[in-house]
Amino acid sequence: MISEAELIVDRRKLKRRVTFWRILAVLLGIATVAALAWSQGWTGGDQIARVRIDGLITGDQKTMDLLKRVEEEDRVKAVILRIDSPGGTTAGSEAVYDAVRMISARKPVVAVMDTVAASGGYITALAADRIVARGNTITGSIGVIFSMPEFSKLLATVGITMEELKSGDLKAEPSPYKPMSEKARAASMELVNDGFAWFKGLVAERRQLPMATVDVLSDGRVYTGRQAAANKLIDALGDEGAAVAWLETDKGIATGLPVNDWEPRSAGTGTGLGFSAADLILKSLGLQELQAAAERARLDGLLVLWHPAQ
Repeated sequence: MISEAELIVDRRKLKRRVTFWRILAVLLGIATVAALAWSQGWTGGDQIARVRIDGLITGDQKTMDLLKRVEEEDRVKAVILRIDSPGGTTAGSEAVYDAVRMISARKPVVAVMDTVAASGGYITALAADRIVARGNTITGSIGVIFSMPEFSKLLATVGITMEELKSGDLKAEPSPYKPMSEKARAASMELVNDGFAWFKGLVAERRQLPMATVDVLSDGRVYTGRQAAANKLIDALGDEGAAVAWLETDKGIATGLPVNDWEPRSAGTGTGLGFSAADLILKSLGLQELQAAAERARLDGLLVLWHPAQ
């Protein structure tokens, strides 16, 4: 038979357990709110927002929503774009460019190029009021590409033929199931040339360069940061510190404002803390490149992308 003393001891143990779990739940709740606050940019008073444009640029909704929030947030007095991207789709790069120009209409924006800011990454930088790069940053690659596989010989080898019924000669052309016709090649080249003219126009306008100079610089090659500075494709060599100094001296931004990371809001399928479960697993296994390769394979349409196969 359990004594009264033993019952009292058991009650005390149970009470301590309940208290422990209550405290743990409160701490977890605080940590979750803090993590969400950090990921959503709820970081106090006046500040400079740091927005990272990484990987393939597609104009995805999360990025566009982030740029809109930064534009509309009165606490954000200036923006630093940290760009590390080989580019992406032409339409996606155009969308990001337009969104950054909307921000620039309300507050100063500086682009800081990291390892690579080429093609669509350079288009994003062009939207800023100033471009800073390291001496060995890879940038440039001013051009447009439209590529697709053609595996008619492979199909013939395995005895497969594709039959098509279509409304016009150029419907679904070029096709991966047959060699490209001259008519399809000409129509596709018109798309490339139109996108290319748009890209060159941005360079001429934003960098205040004569079109004759832009034509010479726009053969698709990449440049180091030093070469880009010499050709006036960027404003200066430097890092984020140089960008902040320019904001303070040239744009009147208060000295000493904190530079806070602003990140896209997490999607419904994620963990709620700014990353998805799949991203976390791939990162923990060191397999981020598999995800990047899969993303590149899904790209469609006109591309402003440097080294699309890597």
